[in-house]
Amino acid sequence: MLTITHSHVWVFDLDEAIDFYVGTLGFEIATDVDLEFMRWVTVQAPGQPERQVLLELTAPPSLDPGSAETVRDLVSKGATGFALGLTTDDCRGTYEALRAKGVEFVEEPTERFYGIDCAIRDPFGNQIRITEPAPPPAAGG
Repeated sequence: MLTITHSHVWVFDLDEAIDFYVGTLGFEIATDVDLEFMRWVTVQAPGQPERQVLLELTAPPSLDPGSAETVRDLVSKGATGFALGLTTDDCRGTYEALRAKGVEFVEEPTERFYGIDCAIRDPFGNQIRITEPAPPPAAGG
């Protein structure tokens, strides 16, 4: 069986990304290592080391300079699609708290069949959805 341990989001500046993902969203730094050819920075939800998100620079060695420019252009327009999904036990409360911190929302909390969710953009343009899952249906119902 395979499990997911790492995923990534494209970022343009690691310190700005850390400020947003750690300082604003409340993640923890899982790894911050200088590998000489790049800086490897991952974040995780508090207490969840089994699932980390790599804050990956749009730069070599991941991308050649031309591709990096193209990816930066697409990310900044929000054209790379869904980047990250987060859950919360109070979508409306999370919305208010993050809005007070200046987070850019592209969709306010909306009730859907699967729960309540909203959408934000990180400082680079990545699309992030925050969902309060609906309770499971009652057994035998």
